[in-house]
Amino acid sequence: MPIRILVVDDHSVVRQGLKMFLGLDPELEIIGEAENGAEAVKLAAELQPDVVLMDMLMPVMDGIEATKLIRRDMPDTEVIALTSVLEDAAVVGAVKAGAIGYLLKDTQSDELRRAIKAAAQGQVQLSPQAAARLMREVRTPEVATPDALTERENDVLKLLAQGKANKEIARDLIIGEKTVKTHVSNILLKLGVQSRTQAALYAAQNGLAELSTSS
Repeated sequence: MPIRILVVDDHSVVRQGLKMFLGLDPELEIIGEAENGAEAVKLAAELQPDVVLMDMLMPVMDGIEATKLIRRDMPDTEVIALTSVLEDAAVVGAVKAGAIGYLLKDTQSDELRRAIKAAAQGQVQLSPQAAARLMREVRTPEVATPDALTERENDVLKLLAQGKANKEIARDLIIGEKTVKTHVSNILLKLGVQSRTQAALYAAQNGLAELSTSS
């Protein structure tokens, strides 16, 4: 089954360009497009995409608020911020809202395709510039320390921060994929964070792993 994608951008030419080159990949399918955040939330609820490519600056509702609502109501849908904006507030806001990735619009087309496929598998996807800003600007909650996690949960967190998907983590640790999902849920709860991206950032800030970037 191809990965089902919703494209969200207020510029028609950007949406058409994304549809054109993503449509060349048989593993990807564009199932809808929206020109603002409010329309994105409505379409996401109707279409249940696997991945949403979300612009940040849009009329009616911006990408951060739309991401927050989509992630709240559709936790199985991953959101990648795809934007020309690399302001700290936008990067931090998108990740806090639950975006699994933050990529710039000058990302090469083959790199974007890889990022979409990785995000669909639950892998954190950050441009090096966005990762640098997150490391500087975001302070993860201090409600927990690495000691709060079990040894196995720390193992899962390290691999998650390295950009590995649940299937890869399961293979590396020789455990079931459902068990990995349970560990990830427990990690988010114990660390007081909302997303895998924030958990990966926590691991990097506490010296448990290097934050993976999409290069």
